[in-house]
Amino acid sequence: MIVPFAAGGGTDIVARLVAAEMGAALGQPVIVDNRAGAGGSLGSDVVAKSPTDGYTILMATVSTHAINPALYAKLPYDPIRSFAPISLIARVGGVVVVQASSPYKSLRQLADAMRKDPGKLTFGSQGVGGVSHLMGEMFNTQAHVQSTHVPYKGAAPALQDLLAGNIDIVYDTVPALLPHIQSGKLRALAVTTPQRLTNLPETLTSSEAGFPEFLVATWNALLAPANTPPAVVDRLNGAALLALKNPAIRRRMDELSAEAVGSSPAELARFMKDEVKRWAPVVRASGARVE
Repeated sequence: MIVPFAAGGGTDIVARLVAAEMGAALGQPVIVDNRAGAGGSLGSDVVAKSPTDGYTILMATVSTHAINPALYAKLPYDPIRSFAPISLIARVGGVVVVQASSPYKSLRQLADAMRKDPGKLTFGSQGVGGVSHLMGEMFNTQAHVQSTHVPYKGAAPALQDLLAGNIDIVYDTVPALLPHIQSGKLRALAVTTPQRLTNLPETLTSSEAGFPEFLVATWNALLAPANTPPAVVDRLNGAALLALKNPAIRRRMDELSAEAVGSSPAELARFMKDEVKRWAPVVRASGARVE
């Protein structure tokens, strides 16, 4: 069973893609049990407290294991010590968008406008402490500008208000916004990835746009409960890597603007520790806190 965080950005789709292929490699079905709630913390806690037999694993995300530790005053699990890393699965880049009729044609123009009138421009998010909120706060910090955060109860109403012209900007993952960019309703100013994306070949990277440190990607990783035997972890890792080599899986992830990755358990352990350190100051600077 894979218990994923019920979130946007193709998390559930990625979990189901990988689960089907892993099931074939393991010779038994891998069932996705989608557990929403508390920013993915509920599903993560289920896995943290599950038997260490390899039959219950987690599709972790940047929220559950990098943002939530700084966002929540109390988590029922430790993002590092409560889990045994299996493999990094995918990375999904972010994008900065404005309405198609917006006067801003580049990220530099947007920053200049924020600098000229601090706090005047608004950006919407799916809620306080979400990735889209923290992306906006990260840009404010790195560009040395001010804009005003407008939180919504979910990404959909924020997007609707952007399309209606009630807010100025949305920062989010590419899959969440790609259909509206391709339809011409939204203008993509930059992607927050090191390289340009296949689905948005004309859109500059944040580095090309003049903000080389504004790099944001959500990610998915497979974890088992802590103290899962190494032989079990290795078998799950092998099944995950085999799934990620499947050309059909890679093509589908590419369609989702997700990068199929794959890693060793040790590589994932280092990556997660770095991500916890990276996101903690961003959360603190945003002032977001869940008691």
